Amino acid sequence: MRLHDDAVLVLKEYGAQEELRQVYLDHLQAHPDGMWKACADGHITASALVIAPERGEVLLTLHRKLRMWLQMGGHCEPGDATLADAALREGTEESGIAGLALLPGGPVRLDRHLTPCAWHLDVQYAAVAPRGAEEAISDESLDLRWFAYDEVPEVADTSVVRLVEAARARL
Repeated sequence: MRLHDDAVLVLKEYGAQEELRQVYLDHLQAHPDGMWKACADGHITASALVIAPERGEVLLTLHRKLRMWLQMGGHCEPGDATLADAALREGTEESGIAGLALLPGGPVRLDRHLTPCAWHLDVQYAAVAPRGAEEAISDESLDLRWFAYDEVPEVADTSVVRLVEAARARL
């Protein structure tokens, strides 16, 4: 199965945010290249909120280009077999944490936002960090920091706050 086909299936099974979900499905129907950064009309991206439920914390990255505290995530790559694989790869690469495990049940949220390259139609997952995990800053980040759930609204925008809320509800 192609990544494009997997994305369509994932989105058809996603049971929330109906209007936005349909925007994503329409985009993929209109753009066979809609999974890739080269699609100038926008593209599907995958992200993973790294969470430590036993501590009540999430790991956020201070994005090098955007200078904002965000979850780990980014563009899909040809080696990604599924959206979940892309989210897990991004989470692992950007956090430096091996052994992340996506929460069951598929994506926890969708978020469409404009970036310097194009519209990102982000499919957002949550990934649990193993106990005692140590993060390592990647080239895409200026900083990595654990934040208590209630600290996130002080440092991040509403899209990240909503993602944390959705991940906590899934837990």
